[in-house]
Amino acid sequence: MAETAAGASRFKANYAVERKIEPFYKGGKAQLDRTGQHLFCVCGTRVNVLEVASGSVLRSLEQEDQEDITAFDLSPDDEVLVTASRALLLAQWAWREGSVTCLWKAIHTAPVATMAFDPTSTLLATGGCDGAVRIWDIVQHHGTHHFRGSHGVVHLLAFHPDPARLLLFSSAADAAIRMWSLQDRSCLAMLTAHYSAVTSLAFSSDGHTMLSSGRDKICIVWDLRSCQATRTVPVFESVEAAVLLPEEAAPELGVKSPGLHFLTAGDQGTLRVWEAASGQCVYTQPRLPGPGRELTHCALAHAAGLLLSVTADHNLLLYEARSLRLQKQFAGYSEEVLDVRFLGPEDSHVVVASNSPCLKVFELQTSSCQILHGHTDIVLALDVFRKGWLFASCAKDQSVRIWRMNKAGQVTCVAQGSGHTHSVGTVCCSRLKESFLVTGSQDCTVKLWPLPDALLSKSTVPDSGPILLQAQTTQRCHDKDINSVAVAPNDKLLATGSQDRTAKLWALPQCQLLGVFSGHRRGLWCVQFSPMDQVLATASADGTIKLWALQDFSCLKTFEGHDASVLKVAFVSRGTQLLSSGSDGLMKLWTIKNNECVRTLDAHEDKVWGLHCSRLDDRALTGASDSRVILWKDVTEAEQAEEQAKQEEQVVKQQELDNLLHEKRYLRALGLAISLDRPHTVLTVIQAIRRDPEACEKLEATVLRLRRDQKEALLRFCVTWNTNSRHCHEAQAVLSVLLRHEAPEELLAYEGVQAALEALLPYTERHFQRLSRTLQAATFLDFLWHNMKLPTLPAAPQPSETHKGVLSYPGSVWLHGLSHPRSLATTVTSYHGHQGLSVGLHLPAHPCTLVGQPLSTVRLGLGHSEFYSEEMGTHPPARDDPTSAPPLALGMAWPQTGAVILPVLGPQGFWGA
Repeated sequence: MAETAAGASRFKANYAVERKIEPFYKGGKAQLDRTGQHLFCVCGTRVNVLEVASGSVLRSLEQEDQEDITAFDLSPDDEVLVTASRALLLAQWAWREGSVTCLWKAIHTAPVATMAFDPTSTLLATGGCDGAVRIWDIVQHHGTHHFRGSHGVVHLLAFHPDPARLLLFSSAADAAIRMWSLQDRSCLAMLTAHYSAVTSLAFSSDGHTMLSSGRDKICIVWDLRSCQATRTVPVFESVEAAVLLPEEAAPELGVKSPGLHFLTAGDQGTLRVWEAASGQCVYTQPRLPGPGRELTHCALAHAAGLLLSVTADHNLLLYEARSLRLQKQFAGYSEEVLDVRFLGPEDSHVVVASNSPCLKVFELQTSSCQILHGHTDIVLALDVFRKGWLFASCAKDQSVRIWRMNKAGQVTCVAQGSGHTHSVGTVCCSRLKESFLVTGSQDCTVKLWPLPDALLSKSTVPDSGPILLQAQTTQRCHDKDINSVAVAPNDKLLATGSQDRTAKLWALPQCQLLGVFSGHRRGLWCVQFSPMDQVLATASADGTIKLWALQDFSCLKTFEGHDASVLKVAFVSRGTQLLSSGSDGLMKLWTIKNNECVRTLDAHEDKVWGLHCSRLDDRALTGASDSRVILWKDVTEAEQAEEQAKQEEQVVKQQELDNLLHEKRYLRALGLAISLDRPHTVLTVIQAIRRDPEACEKLEATVLRLRRDQKEALLRFCVTWNTNSRHCHEAQAVLSVLLRHEAPEELLAYEGVQAALEALLPYTERHFQRLSRTLQAATFLDFLWHNMKLPTLPAAPQPSETHKGVLSYPGSVWLHGLSHPRSLATTVTSYHGHQGLSVGLHLPAHPCTLVGQPLSTVRLGLGHSEFYSEEMGTHPPARDDPTSAPPLALGMAWPQTGAVILPVLGPQGFWGA
């Protein structure tokens, strides 16, 4: 028994979410505060506030209307944040507290597209899709200006840096820049030199020069005193943002001479520095390979010395402004997560493959992110070698790459190989040692790639470039796409799963076919070897998981429970349990021995493509199409310890409750019983109080001294008790105390009081109806009692025969009658000579039991027609002793309530009740 309990305790019972890596930026504006410590960005209906140092989301601000945020801006003093939603509402936030300080209508007839603060942080300009520009005083909370004249959507606004000049610049779809005077409430000038949308405006420190950039691939320097263009610089790319650099030397950026220099970010994906006077590019950032590198936004935080740039892949990059050295990387949106893996010997990092050519490596402790470039198309699968430092990736670019992470957490590509003629959809690394990897492709072939010795040598220089891999073995394995490959723990066997609904077993390294596993009704998504037994697990699109014996290729078990395709499966608990994930967004934990689904975990909202377990088998990692990566923690032992502690606490409290009841300390006993949340225990305490001689006073005093939350719990318990006629008296007693002593306003403030009253009323009405019927029957019997008269008994009575053969003596009363489920007729007869009296009693709605037995042996029953029974041991009085007749009971009983009404008869007539 002990071994069985120990084995059961090793099974996992539950996982809990330890951490989530969720998208926090889905495009649009991103802004740094003055200190560079906080980053503000839009994610659907929320504006997220990130702490730059840790990469964690500090605040998530969402308006009451829960509509998408169309624009936001942070004031220059970092105190006020204003957001605009698609519902045409503006919200002013105290963002550090996460509260809205003011909410008002934008008055625009279309959503607000852009907004900007003035240098004093007191005026806010909003530009709408209706072509209007409005100015708001956010201190007094009212509108001050309304400018019309722009054609199309106003997508760009900027105040002049000199607050004394009160100038506002705007640009709309007509590519013109309008200069508005807040003093004159008019448009002072219209700057027309761009031929496409203007994307940014920047001002010099003296306020006399303005730089504008556009998608027409030019940047223009304007003299604001004459409102004329002084220089047009062709930059040969669609510019999304241009930033004026401080007028100081920066040799690392090519700024060696004084003068105006600016930095551009555009569709080429590189940051470039230009000299305005000559129009020459003096610095170009090295371009990384792969699509999605286009820059969509760029901003400079002067005080912090940081430059923020945003890529089309929603990655946010922070550079040191003077040297453009990369400081931080943030993955704002991972789109569809296709695979995930733990990295490092202690699983300190995770690598994520999403619907992108880039890989993202997250450090779990600090949330820092590293974005890896190398593949030129979407990465489809990942796998990690035994020690955790090396991992492999494969992609739609028909290549496979090997990456190495150093002790500092920096990852570099150390090897790459190509040779497949189609997308490489799956990869698996050797298990015993870092010797080879296997890839499977949509070209229906499998390739075995040995790792060269130079790759494993510690003397390999990382900067020497990736080593080329050569395939040792190529084998056509299936007739359709190969979705999964797995290497056995001994590195001697290979399993493949395909869309052709079969899995196959191969001998390595020559890839010789050993057998075929057939039985699934649809294609296979995953195959996995058991770490302990000669068993293979397969997951299929038919919604099932199967276990196969490697010796005879027979199906051992089938697990059914997923409502859709099972995408991943993994062995846990030393091969005794399975973890599976499916396209239904669920993760399931199975016990192999009894085919039982122990737990279903629901945290994803879409297909769960990635599933990986840690080395210590205490955590799991999942990634899904909902862009979420979730870290799960095994909480079985913690829950068992918590449950045991609760049981021990229950035992202690139960003992304390018994002691309190014995000592008649009812208040503490009732409070303790309520804290245990056990209605039956509370009922026991109430019954103990009501058994006390001074029950009413003690019950009233005890209930009224309870806390409000305890009274709310007691009211919930009364609802349960009131449904049972045996316990309704306790419920009504408690309700009586509450109704008599609690004010109606206080009762209505109780949590759940409406539902409690709705449940109490019908049962209370039923109880009162039952009592009313009992009272009516008792009243009639009382009437019968007071109106019944019997003649005087003779001196020498003679025995006589009664009806139905029941013996009776004059002067005594005998009962005989019949019970019926719905009606009752009773005849009471007394003989004196030839005179007799017969009384009939009918109660059609309430079945009852007649009692006609000696008082000392009275027994109540339902359905007896004769009241003298040999089984009950009762007999008529003896013939020769007419005066020895014992007292008889004539009465009625209600078995449902236990009520009995008995008038007593004796030889000389009525004795009393």
